Amino acid sequence: MSNKKERKYSQPSGVIPRLLKTLFEFYPVLMPLVIICILFNAVVSSLPSLFMQNVLSVVEESWQSGDWASASGRILSLVGLLCIFYGLSLIAGILYTQLMAVITQGSLAKMREKMFSGMQDLPIKYFDTHNHGDIMSYYTNDIDTLRQMISQSFPQLLSSFVIVLTVFGIMVYYSLWLTLVIVLGVCFMVVVTRKIGGGSAKYFIRQQEAIGRTEGFVEEMMNGQKVVKVFCHEREAEKDFDAINDALFADSEQAHRYANTLMPVLNNIGNVLYVVVALIGGIFLISGIPNVSISGISFGISIFVPFLNMTKQFSGNVSQVSNQLNAVVMGIAGAQRIFTLIDEKPETDEGYVTLVNAKETEDGQLVECSERTEIWAWKHPHHDGTLTYTRLQGDVRFYDVDFGYEKGKTVLHNVTLYAKPGQKLAFVGSTGAGKTTITNLINRFYDIADGKIRYDGININKIKKADLRRSLGIVLQDTNLFTGTVMDNIRYGRLDATDEECIAAAKLAGAHDFITRLPLGYDTPLSGNGASLSQGQRQLLSIARAAVADPPVMILDEATSSIDTRTEAIVQRGMDALMTGRTVFVIAHRLSTVKNSNAIMVLDHGRIIERGTHDELLALKGTYYQLYTGALELD
Repeated sequence: MSNKKERKYSQPSGVIPRLLKTLFEFYPVLMPLVIICILFNAVVSSLPSLFMQNVLSVVEESWQSGDWASASGRILSLVGLLCIFYGLSLIAGILYTQLMAVITQGSLAKMREKMFSGMQDLPIKYFDTHNHGDIMSYYTNDIDTLRQMISQSFPQLLSSFVIVLTVFGIMVYYSLWLTLVIVLGVCFMVVVTRKIGGGSAKYFIRQQEAIGRTEGFVEEMMNGQKVVKVFCHEREAEKDFDAINDALFADSEQAHRYANTLMPVLNNIGNVLYVVVALIGGIFLISGIPNVSISGISFGISIFVPFLNMTKQFSGNVSQVSNQLNAVVMGIAGAQRIFTLIDEKPETDEGYVTLVNAKETEDGQLVECSERTEIWAWKHPHHDGTLTYTRLQGDVRFYDVDFGYEKGKTVLHNVTLYAKPGQKLAFVGSTGAGKTTITNLINRFYDIADGKIRYDGININKIKKADLRRSLGIVLQDTNLFTGTVMDNIRYGRLDATDEECIAAAKLAGAHDFITRLPLGYDTPLSGNGASLSQGQRQLLSIARAAVADPPVMILDEATSSIDTRTEAIVQRGMDALMTGRTVFVIAHRLSTVKNSNAIMVLDHGRIIERGTHDELLALKGTYYQLYTGALELD
């Protein structure tokens, strides 16, 4: 099971205002235009009752006066005016639906870009402590809930809200008595909505989080499928999945149970309200109860019939608002998670020293140049406005460095070491001794707690992280190949490298022979982390990728641990050529690969307990001697 931390989410207050603000920032012109079209449509949808009242008034007047000739003209003009409004409404409806398609998909695309762009700036610690499948859920499930809310819920809510307000105004204008009856009924609908919808909202939020956990578990099992099968863990994995899936089922069932109950209840309340208004209106007509209204029109058929229509329209739109609450709640949950990812603090970088191409003048001074040269230099701006340039040589020194991944838990203790340009330093020790941690500090994947690390005499905290890492080449024990051709994966080390430079790097790493035997050679497509290649072949490509970057400092983190002995000999020759003239940090379990190192550091529980050359350490007959002679094994 994964030990990744479960994300803690803040309360969803303020999510909708922020989402609306984001949409207006994305589309400052289209959003107001869409809102205008929706408002116009909503107002036009409220007009039939008003027109109906006017038509019935004309009929009542004509019935009393007997003048039907003038009535037909007035009725036709009212119907014609209503047709014009409906025509304009049709145009507005077509316009806003087309624009909403652009806004919805465009906003989701921009949101994904913001998430991915922000994710690239997150520290390595974030990915070490968060479930990768849950992170993937942001781009799939959460984005989809946002799509539904933007494309359907927002327009429907705005339209229904405007219709309710408009119809309410018309009702108040014509009859306060019947309006009061409808308001009491709607108040009851609101109470029911809050009662049922509140439970629905709680479980929809829990459903979104449960989906993230489920996808995280599935992703973990897919990545570890070989381990699952090797240890016959299939049935236990099924039990673990069933537990997570059952939790998702329970939350989803509760959410949809509330949601599916809400609409039938509201619809029936609306039907009952219609009957109540009809009964009370009939009593008013029969009893001759005087009408109380702003219009001053006496109560009659011309008021009663449109009021029945407005009752259906009013309660129906209140139900529509309630019906959209489920989608809104899911959208809020998705938006909340998305904004949580966007708001993650990026990797801090206070560095101001940059890496530039340089050339040497006749008097031996370094000057910056735009074209690529064989000389790299650290560009160091000073407070007085002057610039100094220091040649990149690869001199790395640790001074009394302490470090812990978590506060209060020190992993490295008082580490002091140096690697002069062109030297090869090796780290040996048992698993967890701190070997990889040291290399993580060189490239500032993590920052030290105390002490100093200097690179060519410059405190690495002053060097911009991107420039620092550009000067380092890293070959990790676990290879990562990307979807694309073999050539693309090698060129990943330096995107402006030519095909010839990539092939030369492959030859240097010893990968050229097996690449030429692939079906399409360097154009062979790879996918699934190079699943069609052996572990050794993937590692050779990883080494070639580092070689094409041509950095002055190389970090080899057990680069040959997954390669067989025969392949190791090929790789070792390539690595020896690759390491020539560079500062190299090597982590290796196979001590045969570090014998020719300028210095070997033996680590134990985060401390350097021995240091020296291979021969010097053998002469000490300490821990390294026991490791080399087999008296002590690396675990």
